[in-house]
Amino acid sequence: MAISRRTFLTAAAATSALALLPTDAAVGQAAASARPLGLSGWPSATGSTGARLTNLAHLRFLLAEVPVVASPTHTTFAIETSPTVRAPWTYADTDGAGGYRPVGGGTRDAATGHWTQGAYNADDIARAAVVFLREWTATGDVQSRDEARDVLRSLAFLQTTSGPNAGRVVLWQQEDGTLNPSAIPVELPDPSDSAESYWLARSVWAFGEGYAAFRREDAEFAAFLLGRLHLALDALGRESLSRAGQRVRSDGRDLPSWLIAGGADATAEAMLGLAAATEAGDARSRSALQTYGEGVAAMATDPTKGWPFGAVLPWTGSLGFWHAWGAAAPEALGRAGALLGRREWTAAAIADAGTFTPQVLASGGPHNAWAPLPAEAQIAYGAHGRVAGAVAAAAVGGEGLRVLAGLAAGWFFGANTAGIPVYDPATGVTFDGVETDGRVNRNSGAESTIHGLLTMQLLDANRDIARIATSITGLPSFAGLRVIDAEGARLSAGCEVVRPEGGAWTGEGNLSGGAYVHVPAGESVEFDVTEAGGILHGLVWRQKPDAGDAVWEVFRGRKRLWSTRTCSGGTGDRGLTEADGMLVPQLLGGDLPADAVTVRCTSTGDVRLDALVIQPAVSTAVYATASGSAVLYANGTRRDQRVAALAPGSGRAYEADGSQRGQAVGGGKVRVRGGGFTITRA
Repeated sequence: MAISRRTFLTAAAATSALALLPTDAAVGQAAASARPLGLSGWPSATGSTGARLTNLAHLRFLLAEVPVVASPTHTTFAIETSPTVRAPWTYADTDGAGGYRPVGGGTRDAATGHWTQGAYNADDIARAAVVFLREWTATGDVQSRDEARDVLRSLAFLQTTSGPNAGRVVLWQQEDGTLNPSAIPVELPDPSDSAESYWLARSVWAFGEGYAAFRREDAEFAAFLLGRLHLALDALGRESLSRAGQRVRSDGRDLPSWLIAGGADATAEAMLGLAAATEAGDARSRSALQTYGEGVAAMATDPTKGWPFGAVLPWTGSLGFWHAWGAAAPEALGRAGALLGRREWTAAAIADAGTFTPQVLASGGPHNAWAPLPAEAQIAYGAHGRVAGAVAAAAVGGEGLRVLAGLAAGWFFGANTAGIPVYDPATGVTFDGVETDGRVNRNSGAESTIHGLLTMQLLDANRDIARIATSITGLPSFAGLRVIDAEGARLSAGCEVVRPEGGAWTGEGNLSGGAYVHVPAGESVEFDVTEAGGILHGLVWRQKPDAGDAVWEVFRGRKRLWSTRTCSGGTGDRGLTEADGMLVPQLLGGDLPADAVTVRCTSTGDVRLDALVIQPAVSTAVYATASGSAVLYANGTRRDQRVAALAPGSGRAYEADGSQRGQAVGGGKVRVRGGGFTITRA
């Protein structure tokens, strides 16, 4: 199950397309008629490219039969004749003997059998339903159809049907079917059906895809699912949808106030269900999709302005925070934009996939958080989002985005910090995560299993992408953002290193190294920089009032090459954010020469300097594959670059939108288009 944003932020502080998934028949048809990618000859390390990667065995192992009893507020389809539904256990711990033991959330009371959270939860139930639905529509498997039906019935039981909370969803359920609306530890909202939530958004996803899948198979059940989808829209209409067009202030920027629970992440997952229902002809879903799409698109960023390199920000609560888990915005915008003819939405999806994803890969993979610097573990939830976003963007962009999708999916087969496969096609097990130091969490709960399977379903529908992903065996090296903490630089006499008592978390992001340097007026900090042609970003913890400027100067020896200024304060009222000020890297501009330089930051007021962030002119990631090395080169500048090849081979250059721009290797050099990327392989 996905942790709530609040839980995640606390942890961060403590630790420093049915159409574009495309519909399955359409995918097979499109794949058969698509022109070759040029990289379609990549060998598959898993053997025959005709074998399905998707294996539902572990997800089926997690399924439990759950008794349900109708009440004035909770019921489900055919409960009178079928008073048992199916739901996946939330977690599965290794049993020490090569198997797994399902467990619930929190601690279990031996007397009642109840968990402090619950055994099953709406987030995982909804997403499991999507897996079964997609497997049925892809293969015609009757077992998957029946499992989809029972899991959707389980989800419907969690939805409150009457009273002031009608349409909303209870998050947790016990083994005996008892609902637990107030779990320990507390999830917000509390009770869990007292306001809109991530689990309500995911319920919209499942109900929408369920309606689209069943409408020709079982009209009665499809009508039930559409009714539950509309009931959810009734609830959303009392909150986020009622605020359509309104703006909220977030550290000086106006952001949409009609995102579900304030998140483009949650809203995007709802959009996937609304898109499916729209394709199935539901006018009400189309209207909601239009409204929510406007909100999510407003969270897109300009890839030419530096951080976050074209990513769609997930949260109105911080302008300096992006997270990998739940990052379905590019997938949703790509799909909805194509469906509704909104080019600005598809452009945002392409920017996220074609500019930001290469930076993610060159930083070592889908770290849980860029807050604002990449850190934290990597999990299947985040890896799936990068793959799904690139596949969706490729449907409206160029073929290079499909190659990026294959590289991103390589995470499951060894392109991670552990260097081992974290998905097993023989069992359907996906490990729960990989730490930055390579430690592997070998448990395999519902969320990891589900997002591993959603990725495998994409690969099975796109065999060219699968060939790339399954040929990857490791990630020997990568070179993305480099950070020089201010406290480790040369400080003038009046500077002071400050380590806040509350730790690294500022309320909106994490201080690099858990500290910053207080630089009073006239004082300075000097950094030694050796990256040739790198792109500089200053990371200053800006304050609410005006606090003067940080004056940045670049020297080669005693010669000043260029200078610029960034604001140290002036963020104004924080609005809905949790703390005053903001922690966002600021693009300094200017070029770095080929030799070493000194970067000096001088204060004209009251600067809280965290770090100097250096983005290579060309970031790289080197992949081990079944036939030699493959290398991704991502150009962070607007100019074409020629760099030394990191491995022998041939390759193609791509614009940021994935369109091909010819061969890219010659004379030991690799050509990388301005703002674009090149991929080579042996």
